[in-house]
Amino acid sequence: MRTMSTTNATNTANTANTGLLDEGTKGRGGKPGRRGVPLSRRSFAFGVAGTCALIGLGGLKYLPSKPLCRPPGGQDENHLASACIHCEKCREICPKTAIAPAHIEDGILNARTPKMAFWQGWCDFCENEPRGPRCIEVCPTQALRSADAASAIIGIAVLNRDWCLAAKGMGCRVCVDACPYEALFVGDDRVPVVDESACNGCGACEFACVSMSAGSLSVGATDKAIVVFSQKEKDLL
Repeated sequence: MRTMSTTNATNTANTANTGLLDEGTKGRGGKPGRRGVPLSRRSFAFGVAGTCALIGLGGLKYLPSKPLCRPPGGQDENHLASACIHCEKCREICPKTAIAPAHIEDGILNARTPKMAFWQGWCDFCENEPRGPRCIEVCPTQALRSADAASAIIGIAVLNRDWCLAAKGMGCRVCVDACPYEALFVGDDRVPVVDESACNGCGACEFACVSMSAGSLSVGATDKAIVVFSQKEKDLL
């Protein structure tokens, strides 16, 4: 009799526990709930990583981008950033090799978009081409739009007198002689002066500048003595 009583008590306890588990796994309205489904460390890690990625991607539009000198027809930064597909056809077609892809240090949104590379060439707006700038012609999305040398302004040349050889009495006028638009002249102190009303930022002066050449480098110089900046860059100087 004692054995049977013990067995019955055990069965009753098991039934009660089963009932409690059933109640615990029911959601609202009597539907099965999620209780009892364990969250693995791997799932948790993936969730955290995904959340961070989404936050990062969503925050890209708030990251500042460095103003850059763009190829002809690319001076509308918002339009270029939204239309450019990073195909680099403009760079490949440039006869002066004056276009290069921007890098991550120029800003995440600028990466691989075209910028002017006046250290390796300059822009003549393909003046001998019947259809104008080749970079505009090959752009598949019109990120670069119609421009001509008479109206397009790539940027403005800025002279750093601290690094200029002419300002050191060395008689240099290489940039003045290189300018095809007569936007540079020698001032009364024999130092080149930029005529901003005539400068269209073609980069011929920067390309020709010899201030970074061996034996000519000024102390503390980190760039050529004359550099072309976009209008936005110049406003920040």
